[in-house]
Amino acid sequence: MTETKVSEIDDREWEHAVERNSEPVLVMFFSPTCRHCTQMEPHVEELAREFSSSVRFFRLNILTSGWIAERYGVMATPTFIYFCGGKPIQTRVGAVFPTMLKKMVEEMVQNGDECRLRSTEIEYEISGYG
Repeated sequence: MTETKVSEIDDREWEHAVERNSEPVLVMFFSPTCRHCTQMEPHVEELAREFSSSVRFFRLNILTSGWIAERYGVMATPTFIYFCGGKPIQTRVGAVFPTMLKKMVEEMVQNGDECRLRSTEIEYEISGYG
């Protein structure tokens, strides 16, 4: 059996894994009861193996990390959001054609340096209300 390249994360790991990650990140928002999520998982694993040197791949269960799903407007599963510099750049919803998902990743990898250069760094220090 092949080792998985898609790591499952939760709300405690979100900031470090996605928002503060210097690499591009693709997150699959899923639900364990979602039939389309199960159908898409092998395709996401294949993409993760193919692009593991340039993109980090994660899965986030919306039932256990609902506030993150709500924060990014996830209304259906599976939802795929591509992050660059900690910011959401592209979104695909539903059981999209695997070739469309691959094209999204290819384009983001191709334009990745430009994406990172144009991203605004997010400050995480909270110093008050004003």
